[in-house]
Amino acid sequence: MPYHSTGRLPGERASKLGHLEVIKSELVNELIDSFESIEDPPTAEIEGVSSENYTYSPISDIVGDAKPLNVVFGIDGSKQTIKGSHNKRKEMSFIKTALLRIDKYALNKINKRNPHPKQIKDALENSAVYHSTVIPLRNVKPRTIGLYNGIRHIIYDSIRDKSLDDEIYTTLRWLIFEMWDGKGKAESEKFDCPFCRKVEGVLRQDKEKGVCKNCNKELLLSDYLAFHLEMSEDFASETVASSYMLIHETLLLFTAVRHFWENDRDYLNECLFVKDGGLYLRAHYSKLVAPIRRFLQYAKETNVPIFMIGQEKTGIFVEFLEYFSKKMEDNTVFLPKDDFIQEKILSKPNLSGPYGKTGNFGAKLLVKLKTHNLVLSIPTGTFTKNPELTDLIGLDRILATIPELLSFRYENGLLPIELANGIASLSTYPSARILQLFSNL
Repeated sequence: MPYHSTGRLPGERASKLGHLEVIKSELVNELIDSFESIEDPPTAEIEGVSSENYTYSPISDIVGDAKPLNVVFGIDGSKQTIKGSHNKRKEMSFIKTALLRIDKYALNKINKRNPHPKQIKDALENSAVYHSTVIPLRNVKPRTIGLYNGIRHIIYDSIRDKSLDDEIYTTLRWLIFEMWDGKGKAESEKFDCPFCRKVEGVLRQDKEKGVCKNCNKELLLSDYLAFHLEMSEDFASETVASSYMLIHETLLLFTAVRHFWENDRDYLNECLFVKDGGLYLRAHYSKLVAPIRRFLQYAKETNVPIFMIGQEKTGIFVEFLEYFSKKMEDNTVFLPKDDFIQEKILSKPNLSGPYGKTGNFGAKLLVKLKTHNLVLSIPTGTFTKNPELTDLIGLDRILATIPELLSFRYENGLLPIELANGIASLSTYPSARILQLFSNL
């Protein structure tokens, strides 16, 4: 590893001649000669499409006479971490998330291949909300409080963003206390206390703040998410900012769902919620996954299904579909079973439990259209190790709607995600430079 510059002296550069000894090495040459190229990953292993694990289904058979959904919500987020221009050890992350609503009439007016800015402006007018915040990570802190507690309060205040009228905060309470049935739970599950680090933190539905049963210190609602597990007293990992963005995207998504659940449930029967990325929460943040699944199951059982998808644009499932789609016919879908995911996609056949059991609230569906290959996550409600197509909530109406959402501006694009990204994105240039100047680092 080379030495890195801290500002006083230049960093060490890699040798321009270091490769000579490598290519002269007898061992390296023998090994290179022993290698042979492999065609695309195990295509021979997926020839047997008659096998239960490899069956794919025509979309027309699934859709039948199902009608497309008329209203679409798009959710996306962006993060840009800034380092000081004079002191590279100073670091903070700017975060932006966005939610937009667009109806089918407005969608149909947008040119899918080369949308005119005025078309987009007209479609999004009074239809989008967004949230912005900034989290200090290193050598920057609020003036009146330390970094550790400062970040705790920044996250709490950000979730209570006044520009969104406390709606995100209300949604977090709604999920923690499972209030969708009109009653909910009186008390939350226990969680890690940010002070004593014992799993004795608890929140009550009738109280604004909580208390640790071990050290008796006051807790914030946002402490339930345990961002403090990724922080020390004077340093926070950049994953705090990444996790906050993912959490806020999820809360923004369910804020829209909650609003109509409480005010107009019939309207939900015409809404599709489209999120950028998979439907999952990682690590200790996945404690929200169980109540999310219970809500989606409850909604399904009360005949108010929530139509929701997440689209993965990068990652191992997207890479897998790139070659697997060559074995699929156009306009078909493939729902991989757990052993297929572990062995053929992840190449990890010995996972300790079923894939996605802890962190996913959507099952993976591979969709092959004539022009697009889509990796979608679609909820099932209660977790199912090997879901069937009939377990995916609202699959027929979702697939009936997808053709109207396709964009040809980017490969495998969906217009709601493109539009949401246009609102939420923070580019490396010029956004990063502007934010660096703005932050006075």
